Order: sequence, then structure tokens, then C-alpha cells
Amino acid sequence: MTTHVESEEHKALRSAVAALGKRYGRDYLVRTVAEGKPLTELWSEAGKLGYLGVNLPQEYGGGGEGISELAIVLEELGAAGSPLLMLVVSPAICGTVIARFGTEDQKTRWLPGLADGTRLMAFGITEPDAGSNSHRITTTARRDGTDWLLTGRKVFISGVDMADAVLIVGRTEDARTGSLKPCLFIVPTDAEGFRKNPIDMELSAAEKQFELVLDDVRLPADALVGDEDAGLLQLFAGLNPERIMTAAFAIGMGRYALAKAIEYARDRTVWKSPIGAHQAVAHPLAQAHIDLELARLMMRKAAHLYDAGDDIGAGEAANMAKYAAAEACVKAVDQAVHTFGGNGLTREFGLASLITAARVARIAPVSREMILNYVSHQTLGLPKSY
Repeated sequence: MTTHVESEEHKALRSAVAALGKRYGRDYLVRTVAEGKPLTELWSEAGKLGYLGVNLPQEYGGGGEGISELAIVLEELGAAGSPLLMLVVSPAICGTVIARFGTEDQKTRWLPGLADGTRLMAFGITEPDAGSNSHRITTTARRDGTDWLLTGRKVFISGVDMADAVLIVGRTEDARTGSLKPCLFIVPTDAEGFRKNPIDMELSAAEKQFELVLDDVRLPADALVGDEDAGLLQLFAGLNPERIMTAAFAIGMGRYALAKAIEYARDRTVWKSPIGAHQAVAHPLAQAHIDLELARLMMRKAAHLYDAGDDIGAGEAANMAKYAAAEACVKAVDQAVHTFGGNGLTREFGLASLITAARVARIAPVSREMILNYVSHQTLGLPKSY
């Protein structure tokens, strides 16, 4: 399969998801956010139609496809104006990690619900003092008989209020060396000692952000996902899909803003011809479209490599795709707002809120500077400054 020509199956999936997105659209998202509610109706309908779990194994209720297909789902929902951020987290990160490394019991218990949307899992890696440095994570798990006791703090964890559990990145002590190594734990949100505090965000979104406090949360032995000694491998198996899906999120948003601007530039007439006839308006929109298409190509390459089992190749491409998509999205949104002039800042046209939303892809789940570090070191072989 080539990554640059879309298959008929992918075109059909894109078309079907676009139709679902159109039925909900931006108005649904804005109304739901204003009411302070999650996007439950769209989430559950997408689940019933099989879109949420398209990347999960068929034997556990999923579609048996890959991140390539899940990225199409998120991109098209975003292009319709109603992206589901939790697609990045629940099926892409948590579902992938459990499907690849979980026990049979963990797969049976979690994957069918993650696939049909009846269960939702959040993902907790970021910490107040560690930032993007996963080596500085201080959330630690220690053994107590056959149980684990988990203690630590996490910040900017999306959708915890909607989640049944959080896949927490902690660290355990290596019995041989005494050093800490990363491990993944499934932590139910109703566990004793688990507290969530909402973070007051300027960003207007359906998915709320939380700080988590874990105070000696007691977990059974089977809360640990995968092998205690393979923590980093398992962690990166979830982070590559996260970056690919963040690219899809950004490309969808950029496409939505651009489509609105093109429609306006085609119709809005100030002098004798529509403003879109003027190159000062038309060229920046054409450039924004080119940048989004280029980012989409890299995203498809990354998804293809990941689905083919090339974790190392996918790591490089996923980081590049996320970087390119974030930049393209920010530029597309900025140009769309500018095309509208004063109207771009009105509630009626609904583009101004995207200025803040577009910024998210540059910052999360990893900053563009950390991606440039990754490419400098891993791809170009340049020395580290840290």
C-alpha cells in the first residue's frame, strides 16, 4: 500500500464520517460547550457506528484497522467543526497500549467499551515539575504485598470527569539497580486516594483539564499494563499514535477554518469583485491549503509506518507530522480570521475561538521545541544541550 494515494476504503470512511460530522457541526459543539457539557451524543453515535474503535482488534469489538483509519475519523470530524479530542486519548493511546501489551483480562475488560464508546479512559503523563521530561516523572508505585501503592501528581489531564479510569505513567524501583523505571497503571477514577481538581482554562473546549492527586492509591497486581521491564517501549507505543492523532486534530481544524474563509472570500464583495479575486487575499489562503496538504501527507506516512509495525520510523514521522500540522493549523486559522476582517472576531462567524484552540497543537502533547530537539538529535545526529 502506498501512503500518498488514498484507497477506496479510506475514501468511503472519510465520506461517511464527514456526513456524521456535518449532522452535528460547529453549532453543536459551541452549544454544548456553552452548556458546560461533554459531546456525549456525537461520541456515542460515533461509537455505535464503529468509528471510535476502528483501530482496535476485531476480537474485542473494534474495527481491526489502524491509526491510519482513526486519524481519518478525527480529521473529518474536525473539518466538520466538531472534533472529539478524546479520540486522541481513549482509543488511540490507551486502547493501543492495552491492545499491544495488556493481559487477556485487561483486553476483555476494557477494549470492547473503549471501542463502542461506552467506556472512556484518560491518560496521565504530564507532571507539574517534569514538563516534557518523562525521565523526571516522580509519580511512583511501590509494592505492598501483591498490591501496588501509587503516589504522585499529574497536570493537564484531559477528560477525567468523563473517564472510567486513567492510564497513569508512574515509575517503579528497579530491584537490581535501585533506579526508577517507567510503568503504566490502569487507575479507576473512583479509587480511594484519587482526587481530580479542574484547571481553570481560558481555552473554550468541551473536554475539561484536570490536576490529579494520587495519595497512596491501592491497586491490585493486575493494574500494571504489560511487562514491568518494558515500560519505555510500551510508553512510546502510545505516544506515537498520540502525535499522529494530534496532527489529525490540527489538520481538521485548519481545514474547517480555511473552508469558512474560502466561502466568505468567494461571496464578500467590497469593490467590484469578490475579495477572493484579490491575490493579497487569495494567495495566503492557497498557501494555507498547501501547508495543510503537506502536513497531511506526513501524517499519513507516520500512520502507515506505525500500522506496519515500524515504531522507530513512525516516531520520527509522527513528530514531524505533529509539528507540520500544528504550524499549518495556526497559519490557516490566523489567515481565515484575517480574511473575515472584523467579522472574524464576532461570535456570529465563530472563528475567533479557534485562535486559542489552534495554539493547543503547538503546545500539546509536546511542544514544537521538543520536537525540534527530537529531530536535531535523532534524525540529524546533533549533540544534546541537556
